Amino acid sequence: MSGAALGLEIVFVFFLALFLLHRYGDFKKQHRLVIVGTLLAWYLCFLIVFILPLDVSTTIYNRCKHAAANSSPPENSNITGLYATATPVPSQHPCFKPWSYIPDGIMPIFWRVVYWTSQFLTWILLPFMQSYARSGGFSITGKIKTALIENAIYYGTYLLIFGAFLIYVAVNPHLHLEWNQLQTIGIAAANTWGLFLLVLLLGYGLVEIPRSYWNGAKRGYLLMKTYFKAAKLMTEKADAEETLEDVMEEVRKVNESIKYNHPLRKCVDTILKKCPTEYQEKMGRNMDDYEDFDEKHNTYPSEKSLVKLHKQVIYSVQRHRRTQVQWRILLEQAFYLEDVAKNETSATHQFVHTFQSPEPENKFIQYFYNPTVEWYWECLLRPWFYRILAVVLSVFSVIVVWSECTFFSTTPVLSLFAVFIQLAEKTYNYIYIEIACFLSIFFLSICVYSTVFRIRVFNYYYLASHHQTDAYSLLFSGMLFCRLTPPLCLNFLGLTHMDSSISHQNTQPTAYTSIMGSMKVLSFIADGFYIYYPMLVVILCIATYFSLGTRCLNLLGFQQFMGDNDMTSDLVDEGKELIRREKRKRQRQEEGENRRREWKERYGHNREDSTRNRNIHIDPKESNLSDLSTTRSASKYTRVNNRTERDRIELLQDVEPLDFNAETFTDDALESKSERYQPGGRYLSMSQTGIFDDV
Repeated sequence: MSGAALGLEIVFVFFLALFLLHRYGDFKKQHRLVIVGTLLAWYLCFLIVFILPLDVSTTIYNRCKHAAANSSPPENSNITGLYATATPVPSQHPCFKPWSYIPDGIMPIFWRVVYWTSQFLTWILLPFMQSYARSGGFSITGKIKTALIENAIYYGTYLLIFGAFLIYVAVNPHLHLEWNQLQTIGIAAANTWGLFLLVLLLGYGLVEIPRSYWNGAKRGYLLMKTYFKAAKLMTEKADAEETLEDVMEEVRKVNESIKYNHPLRKCVDTILKKCPTEYQEKMGRNMDDYEDFDEKHNTYPSEKSLVKLHKQVIYSVQRHRRTQVQWRILLEQAFYLEDVAKNETSATHQFVHTFQSPEPENKFIQYFYNPTVEWYWECLLRPWFYRILAVVLSVFSVIVVWSECTFFSTTPVLSLFAVFIQLAEKTYNYIYIEIACFLSIFFLSICVYSTVFRIRVFNYYYLASHHQTDAYSLLFSGMLFCRLTPPLCLNFLGLTHMDSSISHQNTQPTAYTSIMGSMKVLSFIADGFYIYYPMLVVILCIATYFSLGTRCLNLLGFQQFMGDNDMTSDLVDEGKELIRREKRKRQRQEEGENRRREWKERYGHNREDSTRNRNIHIDPKESNLSDLSTTRSASKYTRVNNRTERDRIELLQDVEPLDFNAETFTDDALESKSERYQPGGRYLSMSQTGIFDDV
């Protein structure tokens, strides 16, 4: 099993990162370099979290083996007497190789490759790719130039910080500049920045994750919050549609002014390819390719303005598509929560859906997850499961907060993580050590990474599921993961006292700690910032518990969901009305489809029966009739069939009532309806009387 556990985890983590990236990114539409860069960043960060428990168990075994070697007397020892009998050597040392043991020399190389690759991604490559993906240039050279200009200040700031550390080391007379010390300074600078952000995100996640599961057991709470989200999303959706219309109007003007023989026509064609299909068709119909651009003395846009317009088109189209998808998903969630609220009082214990799922369900899932099982899970078991899970996560959060405040104390050992690991180390229970380490660092990672997935910086950074995340946000999330994971692992090793700089013991360090170098070069960071700054997590947890950040954002005008607020109540009522309107609209559509299907089946069967009866009653001798009789009988049946077909078409056209919608109800629609229902005016009058039935 030597190295097998490492190989299995490497493969498993790769597919985990690929699955998450497929959920948030779009492999078909986004650039391959963006997908590869983000996948590599996520993969390396998740790999560090999963491999670190193996490093801990291997280090504990190496310590035991080293202690056994030091305690054994030399082979040719002539020591006799009292001293020889005072230190008996056991016949069998309790050290044994763990099942996940990694041979010597592999872990240092592995951590060095993973760490420096992730640092290269987060500080150099991903920021450049971020600016490149957001650039509106029409050529690779133009995009590279824009990316370099945008990152000049970014890289200059890093060089300034690194120069400050160099000056500090150079001025200190007790220190001498060497390559290892310069490497340690760079690592310390990166970890300091990451630890500063880590504590902020950790303080939020430690409180918000257990509270989200506790509130998930409240049906009324989730439904009210969904109504609130619907009202906010409708506002954002309307704003996205308005922005897209404005941008498309600018594109239309540019398309009409720059003709086929203009030097910048290729740039305009590139912009048109990024527009939605319906706008491309409209602009294509209004295009006059035979008009020369030199015949009219118009002011044409410059290439710089076209680059700016190209950037606006990419952003507006992506935002419009994202809001449309999110609106459909939110509607499904609201309908489902309303169904759960209705089925809670069901006496049959059968879960009934208002609308059937548009996607066909798997037969295997449909067999086991039948309506009865669904009712017991959604209406009875799921709330209690969420409450129990919230209590367990709350206990973990309390342990983390206590350990963050006391991990610097070595005598006595107050950190609960260190107590658990040391108890397992005494019995050399490597399975328990790896499970305890994995659960601990996994919970810390969930608290931090989930906050990264939840936060939203206006419309510049937002991770949206169902393949709706743009390239800029994907790359930015990869940068955050690469910067947060190394200090997160160092913090975990400090909580478990596996870091010798925290435990102050002359023991063999882990392979991960060894590549970080000795922080004694920067004593004020190793003995000050790394120890006392994590204590601020207590203040952040208290602020999150009382929703101080939410209240501040609400005062600044950013509407947040708060149960005791008038603005929240208004938005909840507005969202409830929007959901009710969409629900009524979908019900009318389903009723119309059902009536259309019934009429089609009814008249389709009648037509088949009449055809079958006609073929049966035809006498073979009648085939020798004159051409006149054949023509008359054919015209007779043709008239009958045409009349039946015309009646069937008219009934099918009249079966669905006209739905009054301010977005789709136009004069053109009325004209087309009047042209379709001209015979006798009968069906036109019936449709007009049914327009305001639902108002």
